[in-house]
Amino acid sequence: MVAVAAAMVGLSACSPPSSNNEAAASDAAKATSASDLGGMDKLVEAAKKEGTLNVIALPPDWANYGEIIKAFTTKYGIKVNSAQPDASSQDEINAAKQLKGQGGAPDVFDLGSSVALANTATFAPYKVTTWDDIPAALKEAGGTWVNDYGGYMSIGYDSSKVPAPTSIADLLGDAFKGKVALNGDPTQAGAAFNGVVAAALGNGGSADDIKKGVDFFGELKKSGNFLPLDPTPATIESGQTPVVFDWDYLNVAQGAKLKGKVEWKTVVPANAVLGSYYVQAINVDAPHPAAARLWQEFLYSDEGQNLWLKGGARPVRADAMKAAGTLDKTLYDALPAVSGTPVFLTDAQTKSANDYLAANWAKAVG
Repeated sequence: MVAVAAAMVGLSACSPPSSNNEAAASDAAKATSASDLGGMDKLVEAAKKEGTLNVIALPPDWANYGEIIKAFTTKYGIKVNSAQPDASSQDEINAAKQLKGQGGAPDVFDLGSSVALANTATFAPYKVTTWDDIPAALKEAGGTWVNDYGGYMSIGYDSSKVPAPTSIADLLGDAFKGKVALNGDPTQAGAAFNGVVAAALGNGGSADDIKKGVDFFGELKKSGNFLPLDPTPATIESGQTPVVFDWDYLNVAQGAKLKGKVEWKTVVPANAVLGSYYVQAINVDAPHPAAARLWQEFLYSDEGQNLWLKGGARPVRADAMKAAGTLDKTLYDALPAVSGTPVFLTDAQTKSANDYLAANWAKAVG
């Protein structure tokens, strides 16, 4: 995490704020809605005065974040400092703690649910103007955290190098020797965490007991099929990671990006349909509290939600937008097909799975 801290320290070297700016920042830091600041126009005004937003762990090709950041800057003229785009969810929290009180600390978080639920004291409550459109089960009632976009765990694979897997168990076959990668460390990264849970479902386990998922990766390691390498667009294109557990929107995006270079396909195994939403939250110690809140307003606006959809992710307001006629139907209809009954972890199941991984993952694959 030293690298993350060092990278973010250099993000903001501003002159000392005036007393008026300090007062405005104090007001913004306490605001739990735009109305607390006098409405959206006042929030925009305060955010523009700050002029900067610090984000972390947002790869430009993850759920279309590259375009989202550009659109936010174009709309409001606010510079977005994007630090450590390939960092994990835990890295985000570590950076906030290490850089507390400094201008380069992250203003906002985009987290896997397990890390988010373990760090709610780090978040500032805020309810966006579209709050009522967000299903109750997908937000904390007081606004401490809110789900933002989701998808289903999938297997992405290079069809020129491996046969099409029809189940997770297929990955134990000889054709997958040294070829199966997991996106990150499941004790720190949300995508990897859910990859293990999906493996549990696909091997007779359940959302209440992920032991079979950890056991599966232990078997994958023993068979020589598990590849202890974090996949990236470069490793996929070069053929180093020909099979990747990841969210469907990320695997689909890779296929589109590499069209003509790699025959990258995506499958959501019917016996392991695991859905999940990522979590959006504001750093309670955000150095740019108004910009942080305006960022949330943008993400949960029709424009922001459709930009996530453009990246293949399912926006949290999709149902309400569909009813209102503001959802991009063409993009929504193009999402990967899913068959079977989806499983969504409860908060308690997420915590239980996270605790089990912390105690057993290293022993299984070490």
